[in-house]
Amino acid sequence: MKILNTFLLLSTFSFLPLSAQLMSVNPSDLVASNTETASSPLKEALSQDIDGLMSKVVKWRHHFHQYPELGNREFKTSKYIAEILTDLGLEVQTEIAYTGVTAYIRGEHPGPLMALRADIDGLPVTEMTDLPYASKETTMYQGNEVGVMHACGHDAHIAVMLGVADFLSRNTKNLHGDILLIFQPAEEGAPEGEEGGAELMLKEGIFEERPDVVFGMHVTNSYHGAVAVKAGPAMASAEAFRINIKGKQSHGSTPWASNDPVMAAFDIGTSLQTIISRRIDIRDNPAVISVGIVKAGSRNNIIPESAMLEGTIRTFDNDVLELIHQEMTTISTNIAKAHNVEASVDFAIYGSYPVTVNDPDLVKNYSKSLIEASNGMFSSDILASTGAEDFAFFANEVPGLYFWLGVNAKDVISAPGNHTPYFVVHDSALDAGVKSFVNLVSDYSDDHLNN
Repeated sequence: MKILNTFLLLSTFSFLPLSAQLMSVNPSDLVASNTETASSPLKEALSQDIDGLMSKVVKWRHHFHQYPELGNREFKTSKYIAEILTDLGLEVQTEIAYTGVTAYIRGEHPGPLMALRADIDGLPVTEMTDLPYASKETTMYQGNEVGVMHACGHDAHIAVMLGVADFLSRNTKNLHGDILLIFQPAEEGAPEGEEGGAELMLKEGIFEERPDVVFGMHVTNSYHGAVAVKAGPAMASAEAFRINIKGKQSHGSTPWASNDPVMAAFDIGTSLQTIISRRIDIRDNPAVISVGIVKAGSRNNIIPESAMLEGTIRTFDNDVLELIHQEMTTISTNIAKAHNVEASVDFAIYGSYPVTVNDPDLVKNYSKSLIEASNGMFSSDILASTGAEDFAFFANEVPGLYFWLGVNAKDVISAPGNHTPYFVVHDSALDAGVKSFVNLVSDYSDDHLNN
């Protein structure tokens, strides 16, 4: 997911969007709802095909997991995706937003155009699982050699979507309407100085044939095989900030000869937290300011000339975001002045993500599709996440529904989370993802046959 923050990594790397902490839902809170809904030819065909289909999905996921690539650099990933889609006989377009791939599945009956989105990039994380298909990939990131891992589960997103594509492409006789498959790069953020992700795909025109709806999914380790969705604001807006502080260098034995940027950085980092605790009414406007990177100096006995803070801002309201910008600038510049140094504050240094909003009517009308797909292991009573997702750009263009799929081992409540080196997706949970997309397509198209 694209959670625009300095990652919750077990390292010091920063990457614009954090696809990170999703919600944790206890199985006891799930609603084992009535899963009996009207069947359809698509659903009946899937029930006959699911075992063979999932063997392909698992094989694909293991491949993508073993060979992850970072945002805007998913060259081998997108090539492999395009080859699979081409083999399915689909209309495939590549090199969208650098490495994005789209394809159309044309139903044999009239109906709506439904967009289905999967993100394809990995993270700068060195994998520490003992999986036989664990990533051994490395690359250069922000001047450092780093491991690369699908630590947020995008390998599962790709594989599930390819499974959906495989199934629907063989069942166009039962498909009312068309499908736009979106395999989106750089959900975790484009490299600094580059555009990328959903916003760039839209800029390059993938919605010129405008969909009626867009559906997306994210895996989480919160619970086994359960599906969750929240109406309205579901994930926060996110942007990264950077504060550069310039002072005067001196020997560490004569600090009075310096204008110390390190001490200013300490004070600024601490004081930023008073914005949330003292300036914002958090009863209705939750917000987060987190510093994830502090850089200064090169030797223990030298007070450096400069220091830098970098972090993330999460909000659910644009007015609150504007207040945070004003307060951060005021605090940083005035504390710097008190230390006889200078500070500059830059926002959205890697871009920014809007709030991800689930269309309330879609959640109301198609929760039944997800309930059926998960055999009743479903919840809509979840809190909004302060993680962020650039699916929000798609959902700002057309009505969107974004749901979560639990992929931790059966009966495991707590497991290593997204964006950690130990994050594991259990293959047995992925069939609920395939079923969810197919059910959404079937039910939505049934309700919109006149489109």
